[in-house]
Amino acid sequence: MKMLLTVEFPFEPFNTLVRSGKVGEIIARILETIKPETAYFTEQDGQRGGIFVINVQNSSDVPSFAEPFFLNFNAICKFRILMSLGDLQKAGLEELGKKWV
Repeated sequence: MKMLLTVEFPFEPFNTLVRSGKVGEIIARILETIKPETAYFTEQDGQRGGIFVINVQNSSDVPSFAEPFFLNFNAICKFRILMSLGDLQKAGLEELGKKWV
Protein backbone atom coordinates (compact mmCIF):
# COMPACT_ATOMS: atom_id res chain seq x y z
CA MET A 1 0.00 0.00 0.00
CA LYS A 2 1.10 3.56 -0.59
CA MET A 3 2.10 5.51 2.48
CA LEU A 4 3.20 9.04 3.14
CA LEU A 5 6.36 9.08 5.24
CA THR A 6 7.15 12.43 6.81
CA VAL A 7 10.51 12.88 8.48
CA GLU A 8 11.62 15.65 10.83
CA PHE A 9 15.38 16.03 11.15
CA PRO A 10 16.57 17.53 14.45
CA PHE A 11 19.35 20.11 14.15
CA GLU A 12 21.81 17.60 15.56
CA PRO A 13 23.29 15.40 14.28
CA PHE A 14 22.17 16.88 10.92
CA ASN A 15 24.26 20.07 11.29
CA THR A 16 27.36 18.06 12.17
CA LEU A 17 26.82 15.80 9.15
CA VAL A 18 26.42 18.85 6.89
CA ARG A 19 29.66 20.35 8.19
CA SER A 20 31.54 17.07 7.70
CA GLY A 21 30.20 16.68 4.15
CA LYS A 22 28.52 13.34 4.90
CA VAL A 23 24.83 14.28 4.89
CA GLY A 24 24.33 14.00 1.12
CA GLU A 25 25.93 10.57 0.99
CA ILE A 26 23.76 9.29 3.85
CA ILE A 27 20.53 10.66 2.37
CA ALA A 28 21.38 9.22 -1.04
CA ARG A 29 22.04 5.80 0.51
CA ILE A 30 18.74 5.90 2.41
CA LEU A 31 16.75 6.90 -0.68
CA GLU A 32 18.46 4.19 -2.71
CA THR A 33 17.38 1.70 -0.06
CA ILE A 34 13.78 2.81 0.57
CA LYS A 35 13.11 3.64 -3.12
CA PRO A 36 10.42 6.29 -2.65
CA GLU A 37 8.02 6.98 -5.49
CA THR A 38 8.70 10.65 -4.82
CA ALA A 39 10.87 12.59 -2.39
CA TYR A 40 10.73 16.21 -1.29
CA PHE A 41 12.74 18.11 1.27
CA THR A 42 11.16 21.03 3.08
CA GLU A 43 10.82 22.85 6.37
CA GLN A 44 8.53 21.31 9.00
CA ASP A 45 7.77 23.18 12.21
CA GLY A 46 11.00 25.15 11.93
CA GLN A 47 13.19 22.12 11.28
CA ARG A 48 14.49 20.35 8.21
CA GLY A 49 12.03 17.83 6.86
CA GLY A 50 11.38 15.26 4.20
CA ILE A 51 8.20 13.99 2.58
CA PHE A 52 8.28 10.64 0.81
CA VAL A 53 5.66 8.50 -0.93
CA ILE A 54 6.60 4.88 -0.34
CA ASN A 55 5.14 1.46 -1.13
CA VAL A 56 4.79 -0.74 1.94
CA GLN A 57 3.96 -4.39 1.25
CA ASN A 58 3.56 -5.52 4.89
CA SER A 59 3.32 -3.69 8.18
CA SER A 60 6.48 -5.52 9.22
CA ASP A 61 8.32 -3.50 6.53
CA VAL A 62 7.74 -0.19 8.35
CA PRO A 63 10.94 -0.43 10.45
CA SER A 64 13.04 -0.81 7.29
CA PHE A 65 11.77 2.61 6.18
CA ALA A 66 12.12 4.35 9.54
CA GLU A 67 15.31 2.92 11.04
CA PRO A 68 17.73 4.52 8.55
CA PHE A 69 16.35 7.94 9.55
CA PHE A 70 16.25 7.07 13.26
CA LEU A 71 19.78 5.69 13.36
CA ASN A 72 21.47 8.32 11.19
CA PHE A 73 19.60 11.46 12.18
CA ASN A 74 17.63 10.79 15.40
CA ALA A 75 14.67 11.74 13.20
CA ILE A 76 10.96 11.66 13.90
CA CYS A 77 9.09 9.53 11.35
CA LYS A 78 5.34 9.52 10.76
CA PHE A 79 3.44 7.18 8.44
CA ARG A 80 0.05 7.79 6.84
CA ILE A 81 -1.88 5.50 4.50
CA LEU A 82 -2.60 7.09 1.11
CA MET A 83 -5.57 6.43 -1.16
CA SER A 84 -5.90 7.34 -4.80
CA LEU A 85 -9.24 8.55 -6.17
CA GLY A 86 -9.83 4.97 -7.39
CA ASP A 87 -9.19 3.61 -3.89
CA LEU A 88 -11.61 6.13 -2.41
CA GLN A 89 -14.25 5.20 -4.98
CA LYS A 90 -13.92 1.51 -3.98
CA ALA A 91 -14.30 2.32 -0.27
CA GLY A 92 -18.11 2.12 -0.34
CA LEU A 93 -18.70 5.53 1.21
CA GLU A 94 -22.36 5.57 0.12
CA GLU A 95 -23.07 2.28 1.88
CA LEU A 96 -21.17 3.40 4.97
CA GLY A 97 -23.12 6.64 5.00
CA LYS A 98 -26.44 4.76 4.92
CA LYS A 99 -25.29 2.35 7.62
CA TRP A 100 -24.15 5.05 10.04
CA VAL A 101 -26.95 7.64 9.62
